[in-house]
Amino acid sequence: MRGFLKLYPALSESKGCVLSFMPRPSHTSSYPAEASGDPSLAGAAALETLGAAVRQRIEAGEVDVPLLPQVASQVLSLAIDPKADAARLSALIHKDPSLAGRVLQIANSPAYMPKMPIVSLQQAVARLGLDTVVEIAFVASLDGGTFEVPGYEDELENLWRHAIASGAFAKEIARIKRVNVESAFLCGLLHAVGKPALLQVVADAEAELERRSGCAGTLRGAVLAVLDQFHVGIGAKIAEAWRLPVQVTTAIVFHADYAAAPSCKVDAMIAGLADAFATDLVRSRARGGGGAAEATAREAWLRQLPVVADLNIYPSELDGLLAKRASVSQIVESMMA
Repeated sequence: MRGFLKLYPALSESKGCVLSFMPRPSHTSSYPAEASGDPSLAGAAALETLGAAVRQRIEAGEVDVPLLPQVASQVLSLAIDPKADAARLSALIHKDPSLAGRVLQIANSPAYMPKMPIVSLQQAVARLGLDTVVEIAFVASLDGGTFEVPGYEDELENLWRHAIASGAFAKEIARIKRVNVESAFLCGLLHAVGKPALLQVVADAEAELERRSGCAGTLRGAVLAVLDQFHVGIGAKIAEAWRLPVQVTTAIVFHADYAAAPSCKVDAMIAGLADAFATDLVRSRARGGGGAAEATAREAWLRQLPVVADLNIYPSELDGLLAKRASVSQIVESMMA
């Protein structure tokens, strides 16, 4: 991250406060109203009140950066190591029996459609490929208590669902652009990693404000909007603590403002488009799919996003991405099970 801050010196001012309050231009603000069903579209007063309280807590240094689990750190090292092989991956996963079982469970899920049951990690690598098994192992190792906020289990589940969908869509976009698929997956998966880390701070601020006012539940609708407002800076701090690759850190900081990224711009653009597709997928699921008119509005929203033109994605290629929504949804459900 220190090398990253050399590239972006403005972000290192004020001991990281600039990162905490970086503006986040959100493409989700233009999401079709009839398809949103989104509690983050809260009243302005609730958003302002909760946002101000969260800002004070961030300035006071009340955000705890979670530790990256050791096994996740080791899997991440394999993910970015061009010399990684199946033997090293198998040996690493076998050290954690619960992780090994989880990887095999996901590998045998309908999302990966094995013709015969996969009974060993070696078989998983042989049938699915090393990169896919590394991705499964990294997701499974993170999904083990890295982020926990009692009372906000539904919010955390949706954030995790969105992260996995973003990673899967980022891979598909990377294939279209013929860039590194594995790096794109990490960019998509972790681009909003600041949100679950920030959720505890938002929850504490919400509880305190509601305790003072005596009106429980009045601010819950603003929680997701506040996460959207402040997560970028927290994500950058996590990137530093976890020593994430510069491409992933760039995606975290600039996925919604990729024009400002002085390097790794394509990585940020891919993460931004993947974020939009994941947003659509998660919100559509929450609304049970919606009707034909809603589906048409959602698809039109995706097609008109500036990042589509900026990535030079042709209409036929976008059609292919839209057709991947069912398979991405299956991957998400398999990893969430």
